[in-house]
Amino acid sequence: MNGFQRSWQLFKCSLAVIRGNRTLLLFPIAITLLTCVIALFFFAPIAFWSTGHAYSDAAHWQAVAHRWMTWDAGGKHLHVNPAGYALLVTFYLVSTFLATFFNVAFYSQILNALRGQPVSLSGGLRAASDRVGAVLAWSLFTGLVGLLIKTLEERVGIVGRWIVRLIGVAWSVASVFAVPVIVLGEPTVNPVSVLKSSASLLRRTWGESLIGFIGIRIGGLIALIGSVVLLGLGITLAVVLKSVVTAVLTFCLWVIALIAFMYLMNVASQVYLGALYLYASQGAAPGPFAEDQMHAAWKVKGGQV
Repeated sequence: MNGFQRSWQLFKCSLAVIRGNRTLLLFPIAITLLTCVIALFFFAPIAFWSTGHAYSDAAHWQAVAHRWMTWDAGGKHLHVNPAGYALLVTFYLVSTFLATFFNVAFYSQILNALRGQPVSLSGGLRAASDRVGAVLAWSLFTGLVGLLIKTLEERVGIVGRWIVRLIGVAWSVASVFAVPVIVLGEPTVNPVSVLKSSASLLRRTWGESLIGFIGIRIGGLIALIGSVVLLGLGITLAVVLKSVVTAVLTFCLWVIALIAFMYLMNVASQVYLGALYLYASQGAAPGPFAEDQMHAAWKVKGGQV
């Protein structure tokens, strides 16, 4: 079986898991809505801080902005003051915590689905809440690593910048299973232990370790290119028919279909990554995934996972 066929089979297995647990499709939407609500609570006190001016007055928003930054009369040179930097760092760390918290909630239910257990939004939030200590520790750790990598990128030359980016890629690969480890691994709030557990799954396997995951993404890219071709044909037909309505309708349908497809691809790829974790950590193919599919995705060192 070639790489494309294998990726298609893996995609179909991921879809089978989603069909049997449609609640998984609600998670990204619910996570986005909850994040927006929390962001509003975070920014509302800042935006509506009392300045002595009406909220509809431009002077109010200038006063709010001056609390965090300054600029010259021409508005060309902007300087963020210490309070502004503190606000940005706080928002960055809070965002990292929320992303980790909701990812833990999502993956807890993906892993439940793969193991044939009940799936629910409330169950995911409870699972993340039960591990809030580990979530907080990992969020602070990964947030500080991200800030360090970003700071180094801005302070080194071109060669150094590429080296730092490679370090960033290595960090991303090593931590790819960090969230599943938090969900199912040994209870710990030590982020270094979480990173070691994630990296050890990669050290015990080598070669084409994530070919299926990458293949699903490539399959999505191919589908995207194909959809653009179909869009071009549709618009060409509309031009030939001299129908603006047909062109607009074709474009709108293409946008809707593309958003739906990419959304489904994203959820499917997360399901597959969860299946990879279960196979790598437990040695058995979960859910509808077959043993040979998992073995092909993980080139196993020494014949064992």
